[in-house]
Amino acid sequence: MDINLNILSDQEAAILRETIAASRRIVICAHKSPDGDAIGSSLGWAYYLRSLGKEPMVCVPDMIPDAISWLPGSLDIVRYDKRPEKVQQAFDEADLVFCVDFGSTGRLDEMDHVLAGCKAQRIVIDHHLAPNLEAKLMISQPHASSASELVFRLVWQLGGFPELDKTWATCVYCGMMTDTGGFTYNSSNPDIYYIICQLLTKGIDKDKIYRNVFNNARVSAVRFRGHLMNEKLQVIESLHASYYTVTRKELKEYDFIKGDLEGLVNVPLTIKGHKLSISLREDTDIDNRILVSLRSVDDFPCNKMAEQFFNGGGHLNASGGKLLCCIEEAELIAQKAIMAFADLLK
Repeated sequence: MDINLNILSDQEAAILRETIAASRRIVICAHKSPDGDAIGSSLGWAYYLRSLGKEPMVCVPDMIPDAISWLPGSLDIVRYDKRPEKVQQAFDEADLVFCVDFGSTGRLDEMDHVLAGCKAQRIVIDHHLAPNLEAKLMISQPHASSASELVFRLVWQLGGFPELDKTWATCVYCGMMTDTGGFTYNSSNPDIYYIICQLLTKGIDKDKIYRNVFNNARVSAVRFRGHLMNEKLQVIESLHASYYTVTRKELKEYDFIKGDLEGLVNVPLTIKGHKLSISLREDTDIDNRILVSLRSVDDFPCNKMAEQFFNGGGHLNASGGKLLCCIEEAELIAQKAIMAFADLLK
């Protein structure tokens, strides 16, 4: 079977090459609450640009999850919540900004105005539906497993793969792995496994990467996850759906840090026949803001549910959103959403 990993037309590839070559100050920007794919793809793209002699700066709005903080290059990422002046200066001086793993306005929260006010050329590398950012080049592939997969494909198409090493490959593999739940969803395209084979030729230890991400929980986090599944999980068995709530009080009681509950929303999907799982968590910083995560299996469209009920969106089987209300009202909205999609859940 012939495998073609190219995702750009010849004209688009030429525009990308020429724009990079002509740029002196490059910023790579990822979304708020960056996950493994946001960080892996950003670092992977940064390593590629450095192989071309560029010196990009990677900027994110806020904290990187502890499970991802071991990635090579993560210590050089500049956080807006810690160093707003440096991030602002980088955008002010940039002549090119790459928006990686997001393509829509509102994904940077407190940092939105920095991107909006930036006069630099913009290129988007993203795999989410309905991107609306203005860009010189929109590299949008909603059917891709991850932004990290797109970074691999771009590097491959531009001829950069032979020059890159294990460090780069580790970041790209980690991003692909985390955005597919260890290749357990959105990962049936044969191209993905060809890409993995190529990454393995760089000497990465995929098993160690998995352990670093998924087997590094703190004791308090394990207890917290057990508490939520035992005491808070609400299962609607007749509709093969469930939801759970997480309050600020619980977050404080279990000494929560970002990443402690990563992937927990997938756990209810291990229930036989289950189709939908919803997590409702109170924001640690902003009153009456609920962070919503949705996961599903097969063809249940949790992205449509996120759009209709949770001011969000995403992928078919993995989506998110926000509610501006109290946790009790959010619970009622979740119940209403499940009932509205009852025909698809039965």
